[in-house]
Amino acid sequence: MPTPPRTGPLRDLRVIELGQLIAGPFCGQIFADFGADVIKVEPPGQGDPLRDWGREGFPLWWSVVARGKRCITANLREAEGQELVRRLVAEADFLLENFRPGTLEKWGLGYEDLRRINPRLIMIRVSGYGQTGPYSGRAGYASVGEAMGGLRYVMGEADRLPSRAGISLGDSLAGMFAALGALAALHHREKTGEGQVVDATIYESVLGVMEGLVPEYQFEGYIRERTGSYLPGIAPSNIYQGTDGMVIIAANQDTVFARLCEAIGQPWLKDHPDYKTHTARGRNQHELDAIIQAWAAPRSIDEIERVMTEQGVPIGKVYRAPEMLADPHYEARESLVEVPSQRWPGIRQQGVFPKLSATPGRPRWAGPEAIGQHTEEVLTELLDLTPQQVQKLRASGIV
Repeated sequence: MPTPPRTGPLRDLRVIELGQLIAGPFCGQIFADFGADVIKVEPPGQGDPLRDWGREGFPLWWSVVARGKRCITANLREAEGQELVRRLVAEADFLLENFRPGTLEKWGLGYEDLRRINPRLIMIRVSGYGQTGPYSGRAGYASVGEAMGGLRYVMGEADRLPSRAGISLGDSLAGMFAALGALAALHHREKTGEGQVVDATIYESVLGVMEGLVPEYQFEGYIRERTGSYLPGIAPSNIYQGTDGMVIIAANQDTVFARLCEAIGQPWLKDHPDYKTHTARGRNQHELDAIIQAWAAPRSIDEIERVMTEQGVPIGKVYRAPEMLADPHYEARESLVEVPSQRWPGIRQQGVFPKLSATPGRPRWAGPEAIGQHTEEVLTELLDLTPQQVQKLRASGIV
């Protein structure tokens, strides 16, 4: 399959991606979606473990996180493989890695080593706990970072163990914050010519979205607890069941609540002392939820959505993949797009977001199938190696 040309606002940038699985590669996916030349380096013969994740015979996750990237192999435990990375870094803008802190230094590929080759290099380092601090040397996965960052404790029902989101949320948040930090460092480099290290952690990425959780405890002694599908004091804002599915109705603002009361045929509720103010609705949210649920129960979710939309009340059906694929708004916004793929023809994946009016990004292809699929292309194009030299490296297990 021919390689589509790179477009988008980052098409003049190059990222050398080391590491594997999710947090670092998701950051690389963001760069690739917006046009950067992302060269992913994998171990010869085995590749990124994510290539095999998924139900048996359907490792589809790889096709998303590796999309748009060129994949090469290099044995980073061998001097010749390390030298290939150094040569690639000489002309790169970013080196992205998510190994345990200290690993690259052990291989002679730490920031101090690489900045001597390329002082403009921006090194993006994604880890569980960061490059400094007493926990820096620990292994860290998304689940652990979500726990330490405060998210897991507040997820789920109050009468059972904390839940998880069903996705590797901590990894994705770390990848997004890493990309944000990298672009901030790029802006600094444009003004000064100086590269630097972006130190992104999973636990701090989770902590960063935890709202007022810490100051609420610091000044009120209040600890947020698990409350399931609602937030204490924010009402009405919950999941309600119709005859054929579920919807979320969010009408906690005074003016919106008044419109909700009209929608369910009980306009008097907006002036009832138990529900007239935000604070009162919070105190009586379970009773209020019961009133709304009683109205919703005999109705289809299409009818509930129509009534609420006509009254200007925020509502959303609780979607799964089938509903996403059938939704006209998803289609109009290109929230899901067909991505070129040899193995999975017609595969639809998340579109590129946020959308830019002048220089939008786009996924160019689903993750490369073969391990080292672009090795010869990259090494001959960027390092001026001959095909014979590449073959010799391959025969010796370096690539």
